Amino acid sequence: MRDKAGAKAGQFKILGDNRQAGHHYHMFDRFEAGIVLSGTEVKAARSGKVQLMDAYAEIVGSEAWLVNAHISHYSHGNRENHEVVRRRKLLLHRSEIERLTGKTREKGQTLIPTKIYLKDGRIKCEIALAKGKKLHDKREAEKVRTMDAEARAAMSRRRD
Repeated sequence: MRDKAGAKAGQFKILGDNRQAGHHYHMFDRFEAGIVLSGTEVKAARSGKVQLMDAYAEIVGSEAWLVNAHISHYSHGNRENHEVVRRRKLLLHRSEIERLTGKTREKGQTLIPTKIYLKDGRIKCEIALAKGKKLHDKREAEKVRTMDAEARAAMSRRRD
């Protein structure tokens, strides 16, 4: 079965992702949230004009907000086009917001958007509870990555 966007039901199309998040943060829990967008924002996001490089999420009162996410202007928008960078409301269950409020009050934990995607015709945002990596953690991760790549290369040479 296909939805309005042409994708199979249950599948999703990634509109924008934060590739640097895994390098800069230790990710713990992930949550799926809806986003409140205006009409031209939806059209621009569907065309993939989303950047999450400096974006983060915050809990203010009993609401979750996506801050610093960059959704470019819609090419066919007119004077009614949206602001490129603005606070956008995230739609989460009350229990999830309360849980995230408690977790983000712990030392050093923050909410980072990892990707924005289209799921069943709706635009969703995946946010992750994360803690910043120290420089030595980043170096160690890079060392492990290069060792894995070398091992894979040696195994492929061995098979040939």
